[in-house]
Amino acid sequence: MAAAPIPAPPHRVLRATDNFRWPGGKRVAVVFNFAYEGWSDGEAPGIGPMGNVLKAGYFDTNADSWARYGAVRGIQRLLRIADANGIKTSVMASGVLARDYPDMFVRLRDAGHEIVGHSWGMDVIHLYLDEAGERENIQRNNAAIKAACGAAPTGWISPRGTGSLISSSLLAEAGYVWQGDCNDDDLPTVTHFDNGARIVNIPLTMDVNDLPHSNRYGNTPHMFVESFREIMEGTARADSRPFMLDVTAHAHAYGRPAGAWTIDAIMKLALKRDDVWIPTRQQIAEYTLNQGMEWLE
Repeated sequence: MAAAPIPAPPHRVLRATDNFRWPGGKRVAVVFNFAYEGWSDGEAPGIGPMGNVLKAGYFDTNADSWARYGAVRGIQRLLRIADANGIKTSVMASGVLARDYPDMFVRLRDAGHEIVGHSWGMDVIHLYLDEAGERENIQRNNAAIKAACGAAPTGWISPRGTGSLISSSLLAEAGYVWQGDCNDDDLPTVTHFDNGARIVNIPLTMDVNDLPHSNRYGNTPHMFVESFREIMEGTARADSRPFMLDVTAHAHAYGRPAGAWTIDAIMKLALKRDDVWIPTRQQIAEYTLNQGMEWLE
């Protein structure tokens, strides 16, 4: 039997009114996320590129090798593409990779990309942990990233974008400015807890995300680019309300040559538009908090 969920602490969520606008009146905030993911020692993804699950109790060497590509080659290719386009990205980074590849975290920091807390490993999911376990995981992840590059992250997205009912409050307590374990809005919101803490909630949109696009639905890379193009053109014709849109590439999936070109193509499409702001998630959080309360309700 699963453990009973820990009740969420008392809080209120403030959402954007019709007065909210992105900087310069831009209609769309497009965030480029790179998922730089690892698994705890002795763990591997539950499924690999072959798509069929092994018998229980057997270590999936195929999935393990597939996932390791992200740290070996994938993240480097994605960063070259981002840097060539002059775009700063938000990099969801596992703590275990900060331990194993500290030089990459220095490179990310020096290039101006945002390092986002993404749990110790993709197998460490807060929903399965008790309160003490969540606190320990947050602290362990922070310590590993700080040891690698000198600064702890200020934003967090859990594996699967799945936090627990108390994750937001624990992250706020630990000094996090924003969290992205939410997709119930298309603009940032702010949670105020009764203990005085607060945290910005930045939706993690899944419409342009390589793993569900290719691994789950079997779509081609070309269709990935077309999805972005159609969203931008279609929404511009249909609705004037501002929104945000994530473009997410996993270093072990579209960090490969077959998919990485799509990130370059989408970046170039976004850069050509005059109605797009291309921030990191931290920049969205800072902008949100600097707007004051008149646009929240």
